[in-house]
Amino acid sequence: MATYLDKIVAHHREVAAADRRPFEPLLETARSLPSTRGFRAALATCAHLAVISEVKRRSPSKGDLNIGLDPATLAGEYQRGGASCLSVLTDEQFFGGSVADLQSARAACSLPVLRKDFTVSERDVVDARLMGADCVLLIAAALDRAELVRFHTLATEIGLDVLVEIHDEAELEVALAAGATLVGVNQRDLVTFQVDHERAVRMGGVMPAGVVRVAESGVRGPADAASLRAAGYHAVLVGESLVTSGDPAAAVAALTQA
Repeated sequence: MATYLDKIVAHHREVAAADRRPFEPLLETARSLPSTRGFRAALATCAHLAVISEVKRRSPSKGDLNIGLDPATLAGEYQRGGASCLSVLTDEQFFGGSVADLQSARAACSLPVLRKDFTVSERDVVDARLMGADCVLLIAAALDRAELVRFHTLATEIGLDVLVEIHDEAELEVALAAGATLVGVNQRDLVTFQVDHERAVRMGGVMPAGVVRVAESGVRGPADAASLRAAGYHAVLVGESLVTSGDPAAAVAALTQA
């Protein structure tokens, strides 16, 4: 059964196939940039449950969430609330995000930033570095094994941290084989859109030591965050409940106390 991810990834692969920019100059520029802010380290060294707060205007399943948000203002609120990192959607067609959103949010705070997008090519990886991201997302369900290994190696080479998103044990095995040390478990089912909290609990118990564990999607508040921390997670990535909260700083602070 086709999923929303299939449709989005197909679109991104079409865009990537049409990208004729010479790769080597992009790569050389990326290699010359200053060091990043250390996304994985910010999560690994956090004394409490780390929060990756997301700048998210809309989603394919929920529609508009906070379409008129100001990325700089929101980033400042997230940092004031105690967030460890930011995640910023840069997909325009399906999520209403942009590169400008990422750059504005990053410039307004000192937090490391994940480019939240659908990485399907080497140019996508390099572009994340060029736009100022500190970490890039690789979704195991959207890539074959060879692509995941290749993109992970490239990202590391140019100084990016890599969050590898998985859903199950088979994808975890592929992520670990690629060298992943930062792994996110998406609790949302790709077919039904339903959130399965037991998935994250199960997967938290099978990740090896040394892997920084992130729970993604469907974290509704402190109770969910507390159960995920108990399951061994270092961090939660939260978007919808924060951008619709009315008080992002307070909402983040509540999660950090879980």
